[in-house]
Amino acid sequence: MTSRVPPPPLPRLAPEGDDTDAATRRGHQLQILATEHWSLLATRSLSWTESFSRATMFLTLLSGAIVALALVAQATSFRGPFQTFALLLLPLVIIVGWTTFARLTEVNNEDAYWVNGMNRLRKAYVELEPELEPFFVTGTTDDAEGMRRTYAAHGGGIGLHILITVPATVAFVDSALFGVLIAIIANWWMGMDVAQGGPILGGIAFLVGIGIHMGFGYRGAMQYERRRAISTPAHFTSREEQAVHRQG
Repeated sequence: MTSRVPPPPLPRLAPEGDDTDAATRRGHQLQILATEHWSLLATRSLSWTESFSRATMFLTLLSGAIVALALVAQATSFRGPFQTFALLLLPLVIIVGWTTFARLTEVNNEDAYWVNGMNRLRKAYVELEPELEPFFVTGTTDDAEGMRRTYAAHGGGIGLHILITVPATVAFVDSALFGVLIAIIANWWMGMDVAQGGPILGGIAFLVGIGIHMGFGYRGAMQYERRRAISTPAHFTSREEQAVHRQG
């Protein structure tokens, strides 16, 4: 089990005292919070830019590989030289696809980290101006519930959303390439043509590839969640916030 760090004492964001001095302090606090918020937004934007760039690079390489395979197939009538060329080219594309998927998974976890940070900043905004809380449509807590609220993820659509993300798309394409590679190997080295089950072996390889990608992504997400649960103070979670509201 993960142990949560003990919550530090809540800082007094607007200390009592002279009204002018308190207003000045509050202005400085809001400025610092807003600067950090924009910094996180900029970092998140850079992460998404890298994500789309990596996916575009992989799909561009894949398109070029398909065109090259088509030209070689036309010139060799799908004979031995074509299979040799495919066995040399497809592993390269698959490796690039795997590294792209791994990096996209990391980017998603990094994005969740930035979103948690912005949720924590919004909690500071609410502490400064509690009457503004009803106007926030995004999360103000540093936990899974706050993440779902910020991402606007609803219970009925989470499973489907996972299947249509950029990493999932890359995983499907990369697994399909792996299946094609296995089918070519089965046809060339084992003599298994369409009638003998070469595509069936390729389909099994496709499912294995999907399982490997899903396992890697799930493992990375769970590692991130464990780190987040340990590093999040208790008073930043929605459960603690609801308890405070009930006591009030």
